[in-house]
Amino acid sequence: MNANTSRQNAAEWAEDAQLFDRTTRDLPPGRHQFHKERMMAQIHETQAEQRAAAKPAAPAKTRRFRFPRPAIALPALAAVLAGVVVAGVAVSGGGTGLEDGGLATGPALTTTVGAATTKGVPQLLDRIALAAAEGDQPTVKPGQYIYIESKTANTFLKTVDDKTTVASHTLHTRQVWESPDGTKGWLIDPAVNDSPEGETLSLPDEQGNTPEAYLNAPSHDYLAKLTTDPDTLLAKIYKETEGRGNSPDQQAFTTIGDLLGESYPPAELYSALFKTAAKIPGVVVVDDAVDAVGRHGVAVARLDETSGQREEWIFDRKTHVFLGERTVQVNRTSGEGGLIKPGTVVSTSAIMNRAVVDGIKQTPSQAG
Repeated sequence: MNANTSRQNAAEWAEDAQLFDRTTRDLPPGRHQFHKERMMAQIHETQAEQRAAAKPAAPAKTRRFRFPRPAIALPALAAVLAGVVVAGVAVSGGGTGLEDGGLATGPALTTTVGAATTKGVPQLLDRIALAAAEGDQPTVKPGQYIYIESKTANTFLKTVDDKTTVASHTLHTRQVWESPDGTKGWLIDPAVNDSPEGETLSLPDEQGNTPEAYLNAPSHDYLAKLTTDPDTLLAKIYKETEGRGNSPDQQAFTTIGDLLGESYPPAELYSALFKTAAKIPGVVVVDDAVDAVGRHGVAVARLDETSGQREEWIFDRKTHVFLGERTVQVNRTSGEGGLIKPGTVVSTSAIMNRAVVDGIKQTPSQAG
């Protein structure tokens, strides 16, 4: 899941949206998501790039599919949610720009901002790590697919005839299939798809390229080879995400959070992710947090001081099973992002089913 509010003004948003429209209008429907993610990720990273302008530029990497933060698709969500980006902008009225799809929209989602404390963070993450290590993480064989079903909703800035307001998609079902090597996949999400049948996320892309998996866009096979030593893993995260996000610590937290949602890490790595998160400065506990379907739990969270948004990973209070994640606006910011008031749920996602199936568009119930 990942939601950094852009500080671009309305004119810049419109220009970017028009550029997106011109470059993608002739693409097959199944490729639109890839380009949406790339454009919105670029917008979200503008501030970080400006701060790092004095440093030598790192070689650019071609992004694989990343789902959502969130949006973090096939394989992992980076700082962007699929479809309409969290706190992104939908432009309409002029016939160009990002549309908000056929999904119904309504007023912004809101919540009570829960109190946060650093007390008990290591102990809670230790218990979560233990529960993760004891969990049943099945082996994914070649020819099989990781299936993840969630309930999700996003809040975004919507501009109609030069007037920008805050709106949210209705809570809806999202289904993702991914092959272990990350080269085949399918997405059904009414906030993203043009058709109820969904769209392919399989590689190679329209240029015939098959980008290699990496930390912010991993395949299951890639995750299976990652180190499970917390210190080594955290060092790798800091190194490979340098210059991204609003701060190194926030981006490290976001990167781990992305791996908790639409991926199925091996049990040993899954446990190590929580031990790694415990080493990131600024991590707090929110005693009461609610996921997308109303389940109450305890959250491990971190506040992004730049965007004013707090990313929360929500766990069952007794079993410590991961329920889902949400991003909440905690502090008001300046500029157009200031339209998103404290207490706004910028994004929310609840994991409903995570399994291994034998084919694309097959669900666990069909597997029998």
